[in-house]
Amino acid sequence: MIEADLAVVDAAELVTVAGPAPKRGPGLREIGVIERGCLAARDGAIVFAGDEREYRRRVRLIRSGVEIDATGRTVLPGFVDSHTHLPFAGSREGEFVDRLNGATYEEITARGGGIHATVRATRAASLEGLIEQGKRRLNRMLLHGTTSAEAKSGYGLSLEDELKQLRAVRALDALHPIDLVPTLLGAHLVPAERQSDRESYVREVTGRMIPEAARQGLARFCDVFVEEGAFTPEEGERVLRAAGERGLGLRVHAEQRGASGGALLAARLRAASADHLEHVTEAGIRALAASGTTAILLPGAAFFLRETRDAPARRLIDAGVPLALATDFNPGTCPTEAMTAVLPIACLRYGLDPAEAIAAATLNAAHSLGIGSRAGSLEVGKAADAQILDVPNHRHLAYHFGVNHCRTVIKRGRVVVEDGRLAGPGPGYRPAG
Repeated sequence: MIEADLAVVDAAELVTVAGPAPKRGPGLREIGVIERGCLAARDGAIVFAGDEREYRRRVRLIRSGVEIDATGRTVLPGFVDSHTHLPFAGSREGEFVDRLNGATYEEITARGGGIHATVRATRAASLEGLIEQGKRRLNRMLLHGTTSAEAKSGYGLSLEDELKQLRAVRALDALHPIDLVPTLLGAHLVPAERQSDRESYVREVTGRMIPEAARQGLARFCDVFVEEGAFTPEEGERVLRAAGERGLGLRVHAEQRGASGGALLAARLRAASADHLEHVTEAGIRALAASGTTAILLPGAAFFLRETRDAPARRLIDAGVPLALATDFNPGTCPTEAMTAVLPIACLRYGLDPAEAIAAATLNAAHSLGIGSRAGSLEVGKAADAQILDVPNHRHLAYHFGVNHCRTVIKRGRVVVEDGRLAGPGPGYRPAG
């Protein structure tokens, strides 16, 4: 018999998303739905995933174990949010109104708003303040079913302030149930005070920020914003090659506002991801497919900015590019922590099937962060990171939009959200703040 200390039983659907990562092409729809499914865990790891008959025959719950009845509900892996800008200060709702009244992204940036506004607020914030704000944001992510997330810096734009953001991420990872993957984004924008000598800033990123973040173990990845008004492909390559030499993984903000060449750069350097891609070219799609780089689409950002051009999700899938979805949580262009807000937009605007959206938001996202061996699917040996949704099947998650259906979240075999609320402390529980 398999012994377990936690079990979820009799789910209307247990969606395992099982299989090798990443899922590509037609395989993106193969999400492993088990009707009347059961999940069992021991010491934080999954020991069984299958139907109820097999569960009753093979699994024994230890005396102190917990059994959760999921009758009529759907069980999914916890979401993996593979692109967020978590540690920042301030908000930019005034710019939201300005855009509604006709101001463009570029106009707002030119007058000192946009990223520059958040840089000023983040530089003024203390480390403790960033941590406290981060806890509240992570709580909202957790309540919506996210159990792992990437977290970028990029609002410090100086050595001291970029490292401050990354230290906030490290502290949050230690105290909150959500596992965080830190990314250095010192090459987000040239800071306002360095506009007259951008070359010196590129040298600071490559010669000081990257080495120091790597030396202190504060980042696992390095990202660069390749875009007109940000960094050229040549500058981006210098940044990424410096990061690679220090052992950091590579990510690229690519083709968000125009055909910048970011996707080709990401493919050439075999980056872990190329993100946004609203303006990716056919050559870029072919290059991504050949390289294996994951395309991380951020439909919430395009929606929030009222972009008329969507990322070509279907062309990317058909070409065999691994596809992931993420929130792009940030204060200016997508201020939402909820992956549940992203999936309906991906289906309605990008034409994804709900099954494709789920695979992209779990296993493929985990693969892009290098954590696919332990997260993103409900398979024996992986971490018991799961969510229980008050919906009869996985299709309802995108169909019944604007509602948080998540009732229970399990992180490493411990209930951290119960009945839609943060759970109290218990054995093995790390407080959510």
